[in-house]
Amino acid sequence: MNIQWYPGHMAKSIRELSERIAKVDAAVELVDARIPVSGRNPVLAELLKNKPHIVILTKADLADAEQTKRWIATFREQGLYAFSCNSKSGEGCNRLHSEIQTVLREKIERRNARGLGALAIKLMVVGIPNVGKSSFINRLSGKKAARAEDRPGVTRTSTWIRLRDGIDLLDTPGLLWPKLDPPQAGMHLAVTGAVRDEILDTTELAAELAGELVTIAPKTMAEKCGTDALAEKTGLQVLELFSKKRGFLLRGGVIDIERGAKILLDEYRGGKFGRITLEPTDFTYRVIEPQFPEEPDYDEE
Repeated sequence: MNIQWYPGHMAKSIRELSERIAKVDAAVELVDARIPVSGRNPVLAELLKNKPHIVILTKADLADAEQTKRWIATFREQGLYAFSCNSKSGEGCNRLHSEIQTVLREKIERRNARGLGALAIKLMVVGIPNVGKSSFINRLSGKKAARAEDRPGVTRTSTWIRLRDGIDLLDTPGLLWPKLDPPQAGMHLAVTGAVRDEILDTTELAAELAGELVTIAPKTMAEKCGTDALAEKTGLQVLELFSKKRGFLLRGGVIDIERGAKILLDEYRGGKFGRITLEPTDFTYRVIEPQFPEEPDYDEE
């Protein structure tokens, strides 16, 4: 699938972010723990390269716990401060305060020496759409300070939010980049909810995900499809078996694959397939083979 989604507000937000970044003390980049490669915007990485930087792996309750630990270690080896959190339960979120004290230790000491310790620490919260920025901020603030919904594109403008402990957070819109290459990156962004479903072919998307899950979670998929003979099947064939096992049939016994596709995506996103990380630390992009036949070319007579 060649997925592209780059609304006009994103281009505007990147320009605004580049102007504001010099005015904050540090950047907090939220990354979906299920896709730590595809889930990092390369445009943001370039803008933030000279700014103190913390990576927080969100939605850790949906990702494989061991893989999340490995990713945290990998980011730390790269010189970044990193930890994971679950904004729904609050687990890990308050660690931001101690990490900030470490990341900005020298700056805080200089401020205190000059009698400026009462000034708020200004942090910019960035990430791709639907990664959980608003939920994270609401958890830290203890109130619904930021609008949070389980779909991309909700936050359109940057907003300052004051925490109780002398920290100001700048909530920024979720940002993708103009060309989502390679195709597998776009697919991972789409299946985790970073791209609006309205612009997607959900059947093709679910077929790609089904094929990938056979490799990552074969036992789970065998249970979901009612057979363990899945290794040689295409993603579309796996999706058909999944739909049939759930009893999604139309008149005449035809498999309702569109309904199956929607349910498979919804259940993966909701964690009903278990805690699955699509991109482990040894992840490399693969070439996606087309699951659907192209329209035949007819020679004009």
